[in-house]
Amino acid sequence: MSDYLVIVESPAKAKTIERYLGKKYTVKASMGHIRDLPKSQMGIDVENNYEPKYITIRGKGDILKELRKAAKKSKKIFLAADPDREGEAIAWHLAHILNVDEKSNCRVVFNEITKDAIKESFKHPRAIDDDLVDAQQARRALDRLVGYNISPLLWKKIKKGLSAGRVQSVAMKMIVDRENEINDFKPEEYWSITGQFEKDNEKFEGTFYGVNGKKTPLPQKENVQKILDQLTSKEFNVDKVVKRERKRNPAPPFITSSLQQEAARKLNFRARKTMMVAQQLYEGIDLGKKAGGITGLITYMRTDSTRISDTAKSEAYDYIMDKYGESFIGKNKKPAKKQEGAQDAHEAVRPTSAFRDPKSLKPVLSNDQYKLYKLIYERFLASQMAPAILDTMTVHLLHDDIEFRANGSKIKFQGFMKVYVEGTDDKKKDDNNYLPDLEEGMVVKADKIEPNQHFTQPPPRYTEARLVKTMEEQGIGRPSTYAPTLDTIQRRGYVSLDQKRFIPTELGTIVVDMLQEYFPEIIDVAFTVDMEKNLDTVEEGKAEWKQVIDDFYVDFEKRLKKAEEEMAEVEIKDEPAGIDCEKCGHEMVYKMGRYGKFLACSNFPECRNTKPILKEIGVKCPKCKEGNVVERKSKKRRIFYGCDRFPDCDFVSWDKPIARPCPKCNGLLVEKKVKKAIQVQCVDCDYKEDSEG
Repeated sequence: MSDYLVIVESPAKAKTIERYLGKKYTVKASMGHIRDLPKSQMGIDVENNYEPKYITIRGKGDILKELRKAAKKSKKIFLAADPDREGEAIAWHLAHILNVDEKSNCRVVFNEITKDAIKESFKHPRAIDDDLVDAQQARRALDRLVGYNISPLLWKKIKKGLSAGRVQSVAMKMIVDRENEINDFKPEEYWSITGQFEKDNEKFEGTFYGVNGKKTPLPQKENVQKILDQLTSKEFNVDKVVKRERKRNPAPPFITSSLQQEAARKLNFRARKTMMVAQQLYEGIDLGKKAGGITGLITYMRTDSTRISDTAKSEAYDYIMDKYGESFIGKNKKPAKKQEGAQDAHEAVRPTSAFRDPKSLKPVLSNDQYKLYKLIYERFLASQMAPAILDTMTVHLLHDDIEFRANGSKIKFQGFMKVYVEGTDDKKKDDNNYLPDLEEGMVVKADKIEPNQHFTQPPPRYTEARLVKTMEEQGIGRPSTYAPTLDTIQRRGYVSLDQKRFIPTELGTIVVDMLQEYFPEIIDVAFTVDMEKNLDTVEEGKAEWKQVIDDFYVDFEKRLKKAEEEMAEVEIKDEPAGIDCEKCGHEMVYKMGRYGKFLACSNFPECRNTKPILKEIGVKCPKCKEGNVVERKSKKRRIFYGCDRFPDCDFVSWDKPIARPCPKCNGLLVEKKVKKAIQVQCVDCDYKEDSEG
């Protein structure tokens, strides 16, 4: 009989914690929630003051039986679910099921799964936080009232299997609105003039600024020609040189949303994958007996705070001092400004030890774990380092009254940039664009003056990173909701991905239009942000959760009745593919699935024939000589190339074949990626062509 029973969510976490606590503790896993609202019905009794109806989750009976058995044998029970609203709710449900007094010191929370953190947390158990539980109940109830009322309406009026959620609907509207902006955009012409200058055999670039010291736009070619006509010689005078020293500060350590954004930019990870791998790093990795066994490598990954503990800062400073020297240590770092609405419940996402560098852990981590850990580690370490110092220079070049300007910068001191530089969705700015040492009064020569025509561009479609960033900035949803939201809108067929950018499907646009007409508040950004603030007041103990729900539902119920009466049914016709089904002869049509469009027989369900949409690349199959090479996707969505006569011909290649034969052996040439460049190589001999960047 153990003196103490500790209940966590996952077996991996249970195994790690039990080793730290010793023989007096038995640690069991609840495998997430034990009870929840039923899936088959709304589970919120509107007539009884929005009372939730909780049931034991199907399949959790054996786990619950095991927990009850262990609870009877223990003197005390500790509930150690994750340190957030969801974790508090799990602990609350367990307390009710196992007859644990929720007012007793039964709740234990920790931000990292390390020996010291676990032992310290068990010295300070507390009661279950009712405000956190009520905040979670309010969100669940609100999501049920919205989703379980609107979704059946969409099934009836549009198509079965659709859904509408409080956060996903706003995200969809943002994607549809952006697509409308792109479609309505009218490009405007403008021009620039670039000069290639030289001084003492050193070349640099400058661009036209203006005339008589005033910035002058160049809307048309005629304006450009007037400027070019006035450039009667190639000599320009250096009129002014402005030199400045500029500091560049490091980015703060990761919060959930910034981790998802940066993993998308730098690692090409989807938000869902980022959170899955982060969960593995948090719960613990087996480092081997000598290194301490199973150890949590990062702090809790669902957070909206950039706060760092003094202990972690001190350890980081020691590591930086030892590896890079005192000059690289960040001095007098002010805490980052708390974002409005942030819970600030626990620390930023950081490594549990600065001395556990990624290189030393590479042998025990999977490739994905290593990549994400390295990203988290380097971001944290850089956040505690000194700013980078850059020397910037702006040179004003005059030819009579016509002015060109050249901008350059040089890294004087790397600081945090020695370890990590934050990614961006926009074009990167080069911090090492050198200019010759120029002084006022010098004369430089223009080797080349070239006019360039441009057109204004529409706003870009949302990538996952850009959408998460925008949702965070506007206060839509919370960090834990972003990954499931993006996953849902893709699974429902509301969006497709093209070059990692979201494009709304016809179905997605129709759903948004319907919601806009009958439930404008559901997809209104300002309303959603206000609702998040109202829900936060519940967490702060300033509002009663059922009252917050009632304030919303009274008007929502009226809109729901109106929509049921007035919303017209919409028939979404499948687009003909122009080919017949080889199995039954009926016409094939385009369908939208989780991973985009595919071909299906129009005679469904009598005929269930489906086919992927194959993209020909203009190359005959090198193996059978009859079929054509087409682009395909593996189960993991990786592009490869194969014969369209499969399974009769089994030719496949990860590298893209090209139409011409090898000039050396007449074999197959393919485009191979070599260090971010494309190189043409022969698969049969050693023939290679120069790489193209």
